[in-house]
Amino acid sequence: MPRRRIGFWYRFAAVLCKPPLVVLIKRDWRGMENIPVEGGFITAVNHNSHIDPFAYAHFQYNTGRVPRFLAKSGLFRKGFVGAAMRGTGQIPVYRESTDALSAFRAAIDAVERGECVAFYPEGTLTRDPNGWPMTGKTGAARVALQTKCPVIPVAQWGANEVLPPYASRPNLLPRKTHRVLAGPPVDLAPFYDKEMTPDLLKEATEVIMAAITRLLEDIRGEKAPVTPYDPRRERIEQRRRTRAQTQRKVEQEEGQGT
Repeated sequence: MPRRRIGFWYRFAAVLCKPPLVVLIKRDWRGMENIPVEGGFITAVNHNSHIDPFAYAHFQYNTGRVPRFLAKSGLFRKGFVGAAMRGTGQIPVYRESTDALSAFRAAIDAVERGECVAFYPEGTLTRDPNGWPMTGKTGAARVALQTKCPVIPVAQWGANEVLPPYASRPNLLPRKTHRVLAGPPVDLAPFYDKEMTPDLLKEATEVIMAAITRLLEDIRGEKAPVTPYDPRRERIEQRRRTRAQTQRKVEQEEGQGT
């Protein structure tokens, strides 16, 4: 299937966004040869800064295969922003859907039309204290197994040095380098033609996240933690610690009262 034309709105967005990105951030981009020349595919990207969607989109735009990001459906109804979202071909996600597959139907349709759909499998900015990828959500794996499209893992580092996660003020000087490394397609063939159970999707997601993490290890020149940061596990552990602290406080107060 031939690639889709970039179109007016994407070119207009590039005219607005590329000049400041070029001025403010240096680039070290590798792996563009792994981006498919034609046909639908997914890129699975780590997320460590509020500005890395722009920096990553710059990389992807320069490959000639522009990314279609998933975004909340409400954004598509808001004036100029909505017009830009629709015009650049971004993909609305209807979170109110009770059917997990239906929630990603637009992404599946885009891949089947020959588009590049960009996923942030972590679902939000990483909460790992050292910026490593967290455990992923299963949306990318679900779409990949449904369409059997290539999944290109992409690691990026540097936008987080300009604007760290959850920071409100950028750090522009000295000029930072945005490093991107796109790897070869993740081998998900062992998961094809099987029932998409939660366990199967979790396992496929772990394979995707491991590929992204290995690429980030290459970029950073260091090893990631053996066990990825898991927000759900951390919440459970935090509640356990809070209960234990509360229990110790009660015991201390009872001891003082005797």
